[in-house]
Amino acid sequence: MSISKQLGTARRLARDILRSRRHRAELARRLRSEKQPAAGSVQIAVYFADTQVNLYQIRQWYAPLAELATVHPVAIIARSPATMLTLLDESPVPAVYLRQVVDLERFVAEQPLRIVLYVNQNAKNFQMFRYSRMWHVFVNHGESDKMYMTTNQYKAYDYAFIAGDAAKERLRRKLWNYDVESKAIAIGRPQADHFAGAVPYEPDDRTVVLYAPTWEGDRPTAAYGSTASHGEALVSELLASGRHRVIYRPHPRSGVVDPDYGAASARIVAAIARANAADPRARHVFDDGAELGWQLAAADVAITDISAMVYDRLATGKPILIARPASPEAEIDATGYLGDCEWLTQEEARAVIPAIDRVLTSTEAHERLQHWVERYFGDTAPGAATARFHAAVESLMTEWERAAAQHRHDPITSESNPFDADIDEDAAPGGG
Repeated sequence: MSISKQLGTARRLARDILRSRRHRAELARRLRSEKQPAAGSVQIAVYFADTQVNLYQIRQWYAPLAELATVHPVAIIARSPATMLTLLDESPVPAVYLRQVVDLERFVAEQPLRIVLYVNQNAKNFQMFRYSRMWHVFVNHGESDKMYMTTNQYKAYDYAFIAGDAAKERLRRKLWNYDVESKAIAIGRPQADHFAGAVPYEPDDRTVVLYAPTWEGDRPTAAYGSTASHGEALVSELLASGRHRVIYRPHPRSGVVDPDYGAASARIVAAIARANAADPRARHVFDDGAELGWQLAAADVAITDISAMVYDRLATGKPILIARPASPEAEIDATGYLGDCEWLTQEEARAVIPAIDRVLTSTEAHERLQHWVERYFGDTAPGAATARFHAAVESLMTEWERAAAQHRHDPITSESNPFDADIDEDAAPGGG
């Protein structure tokens, strides 16, 4: 490594350390006046050891968790100071900061935890897995056909809450010796029961197009992002049409690996600003807010990449185009919806409007879409997924009571774990 690169690395490390110290100091001040859950009160915890860059993974669970908390006390466990600061500002359920392993130990000893939910596959989840007197349940942060959805890490959890029949088939096909029927519990998409929020424009006769690409990925097989390959061209076409309104919602990790990808996203944002300046009635939207829901419900057509956004949109039953990855190395599982979806190639992105008109008017496209909505999510009537989510929780609560009664006199031990390391820096682990 050259001296200049070494100096650059040293500067980045120094900045990270200073930022982390500032966050810890600010959090210490905040916690002095924040009310924390009383001992003996929390039955369900969401374990989130990640940093701010991946907060999108837990934000989409806010509304379902708030509703669940009316039945069973719920808290979010944070291990990063910056993440905890954000949770204090926006989480609808209590958040607790457990920086050190000893803090985690104390919390587990004080609280009657029965279920711990996990929204990602962070390696630090293993610090919580050590505790055996509770159910560890993977709920993920979305439904998709990405390879992330069939990782062998599913086997580390007692149970997984999944969307529906398509997810069960995917797990059966990919995982050896995984008991899908007893371990994977289909609940649909409870987030879809909370797709709401204020629309930041007055609806009119414009066709609203949501463009929500994913990030560039951290390896060739996961290079699903379209911002650089499709995005600039398709957004340019829509901004120039005079009859479309664009909602651009890039992935929070855009540009984390490839700066050129982030630069392409910045150019799209600038183009939207110029279009709004030229015609204030257009009201195109650059959306980087924490709330996800109104965008999916308000858009007449959505254009997404291979990501959880495909399935968030699918749960609405409304038209969708999927940007086909420009990279031939990107892995596409065509055994499910992606084998029958409406693709948008890089070349078609330069003339995107006919593709939009097709999915809006084609009876065949509509019927095909509805088939896959049922296959992935089951009953999507308002409230149906929430009812299935709550039923799954109640089933595990009952199972916990049975197991607790059976082992009531067994000693509780705390085994050491090779992943035991205090989390006190805001280093960003991988996303998904």
